[in-house]
Amino acid sequence: MELEFWGVRGTSPVSGRNAVKYGGHTPCAALRSSGRGLLVIDAGTGIKRLGERLVAESGKAALEVNILLTHFHLDHITGLPFFAPLYSPRAVLTFYSPAAPKETEKYLNGLQMGRYFPVAFKETASQKKFLKADEAGFSAGRFRIFYCPLNHPQGSVAYRVEEGGRSVVFATDTEPPEHGTDERLAGFIRSATYLICDATFTPEEYRVRQGWGHSTWLDGVNLARAAGVKNLVLSHFNPDHDDSQITGMVRLARKEFRRTFAAREGWTVRIEDE
Repeated sequence: MELEFWGVRGTSPVSGRNAVKYGGHTPCAALRSSGRGLLVIDAGTGIKRLGERLVAESGKAALEVNILLTHFHLDHITGLPFFAPLYSPRAVLTFYSPAAPKETEKYLNGLQMGRYFPVAFKETASQKKFLKADEAGFSAGRFRIFYCPLNHPQGSVAYRVEEGGRSVVFATDTEPPEHGTDERLAGFIRSATYLICDATFTPEEYRVRQGWGHSTWLDGVNLARAAGVKNLVLSHFNPDHDDSQITGMVRLARKEFRRTFAAREGWTVRIEDE
């Protein structure tokens, strides 16, 4: 299994010389199975460059892409209208979300309707399928996938993706309980090979941003400890945090949980080697 990050910012994309090390695109990651199957998690602005690569790699062959959507806040779907496979008649795109298929289709249609975009989502050339994610588990190629509801305005979910005894959990856009650890989430991520977690705020910032549906690097550390995960990856970075601030958060987190990393655009992890 191979994991690659294409966007690691939350809320909105950023640019400039202080956002080079980790990148400025909003959430998108890709998992490739040992059988070369592809799974995309979220469709933030980072999905644009991913789409360009997929079309170039596929040449004239058919292209199948499975897309997991954690929720429908704009930063997690805003790159979809610019995803090149969406416009290819050779592409088959299967969208999974916790919502009913008709609801998912309605939300994505709304992103490209009226005066917002010149091409309607339903009129794009790709073949599209909409499936409801099953909390008890479902399969996409060789991947086995589970989800867990998260504490976030209008709802969001964490996904756990498993293959060959390895597991990756995406758990951004969540807020911890007022006291202690989210035990349900800790159980869901138990012993994961990689946990990608929300690190939108510092603990100091969070004191005045409770209820916003996001977490701190320290919450990620506490969750990783409680669940016994092997590697912690901080992500969903605040657009107001520059590279040096993110590096500082990672440094602090490593004092508490040694195998802590920061997600960054272009970082590829071969999980079989862990």
